[in-house]
Amino acid sequence: MNSWYSTVNDSIRIEIKAIPGSSKNEITGIRDNRLCVRIAAAPEEGKANACLCGFLAKTLGCAKRDVSVIKGEKSRLKTVAVPKDCEGKLKGLVGE
Repeated sequence: MNSWYSTVNDSIRIEIKAIPGSSKNEITGIRDNRLCVRIAAAPEEGKANACLCGFLAKTLGCAKRDVSVIKGEKSRLKTVAVPKDCEGKLKGLVGE
């Protein structure tokens, strides 16, 4: 089991360090037990959170409505919930 994500009921909770204002959306690896994600949107008025959820949904192959920030909306350190059936793709993101 990884410490950067956990299964809770029918969802997976991912611990994320978001880096807004980047040149492109990308996953840069695991650091300090968090998935590091660069986000192209600016951290204002929820734009970076919306961009993060959209990027994760596209990357994991699920609907954007199924991805949500459940902790840390105004912080770079976030917890995001995704559907449980994304676990296989999630492991593949960082070469596990």
